[in-house]
Amino acid sequence: MTVKDILAAIQSPDSTSEDFAALPLPESYRAITVHKDETEMFAGLATRDKDPRKSIHLDDVPLPELGPGEALVAVMASSVNYNSVWTSIFEPLSTFGFLERYGRTSELAKRHDLPYHIIGSDLAGVVLRTGPGVNSWKPGDEVVAHCLSVELESSDGHNDTMLDPEQRIWGFETNFGGLAEIALVKSNQLMPKPDHLSWEEAAAPGLVNSTAYRQLVSRNGAGMKQGDNVLIWGASGGLGSYATQFALAGGAHPICVVSSEQKAEICRSMGAESIIDRSAEGYKFWKDENTQDPTEWKRFGKRIRELTGGEDIDIVFEHPGRETFGASVFVTRKGGTITTCASTSGYMHQYDNRYLWMSLKRIIGSHFANYREAWEANRLIAKGKIHPTLSKVYSLEDTGQAAYDVHRNLHQGKVGVLCLAPEEGLGVRDHEKRTKHIDAINRFRNV
Repeated sequence: MTVKDILAAIQSPDSTSEDFAALPLPESYRAITVHKDETEMFAGLATRDKDPRKSIHLDDVPLPELGPGEALVAVMASSVNYNSVWTSIFEPLSTFGFLERYGRTSELAKRHDLPYHIIGSDLAGVVLRTGPGVNSWKPGDEVVAHCLSVELESSDGHNDTMLDPEQRIWGFETNFGGLAEIALVKSNQLMPKPDHLSWEEAAAPGLVNSTAYRQLVSRNGAGMKQGDNVLIWGASGGLGSYATQFALAGGAHPICVVSSEQKAEICRSMGAESIIDRSAEGYKFWKDENTQDPTEWKRFGKRIRELTGGEDIDIVFEHPGRETFGASVFVTRKGGTITTCASTSGYMHQYDNRYLWMSLKRIIGSHFANYREAWEANRLIAKGKIHPTLSKVYSLEDTGQAAYDVHRNLHQGKVGVLCLAPEEGLGVRDHEKRTKHIDAINRFRNV
């Protein structure tokens, strides 16, 4: 039995759930990995000079054991997120420490502690097998997966599963991720695949769409409402492009910060009107590596007021981190909210606390999303209210190049990866709905 037989079953219109359940599973499959014995390969290099193409491997790996509450999924497509870049350059630390700690929690979790890490936190594909205790999903179901892995044995996670002490990001803090021909997930990671999207389009939103939903829309994040002025950094990027869509769909006013006219045009095509090209307008929030420039915060704030009719920002959608955080705190209105995740320009934020404490502003840390938030975010994709931001698709063999492009910010929106899917454009079930939204689906393809 090979993965080619699985692919044939997926592509056959006559395959039933029973057919998938009867398919023998292969002993091994191809997967994108990093290796434990290479964690020091970039020692001494600056972050920018670390090359994912050197650390990412395409290996043949054995099929993992299927446990209770889990599912094995044939992965048709996946995508590259920034956590895969971090994994591939072993920053801010090697992910093998995550796998070692997870492996110590139970006999079953020992599976994850391996000398290789199968990475990837998105997938679109077809369920092959489910473990004991799984009743909501069956072989043959077409699914996408969110990346929250929880145990929920502690009471702490039962109001918000993101607060579970054993909360992990699948494919980053666990093994057997989505950049592979087969993936191992918990069944409560699964959601229905939007039927008007191809495999690669359906795989693209997962992590970033759910992250943006919690950070901006959810009560666990900013709780955005109609009329809010929302400052969105990197508004055409992987996270920001979804935040921009949520703001527009929710009746808010996005102020989109971008770094080029090309990216500004993407925001306009989504329907945004208030755009700041920070490169063209020359904002430099730091005088040198250790000193910020408050006069630039004020110039930035003045520009925002020009776009809002004199109003300040209600919500800042923050993810660059160190480079922008001081400005973000300054421009937020009295009583406003800064929601933060990722910190792709640096984790050590600096800001003037007088502008926070004396103006009663709030900083909210936001990390991925719980199952309900991920489900709601995926539901909006399925309804055609929010659209994928897929710009380019690579083969599994070229995942290293895809990760390099994300690392060096050479991409727009999201970068997809074909896993079992032999070509782009497969997996569409509702062509009428697709036709209705085709321009929005292809928006990032046309830049």
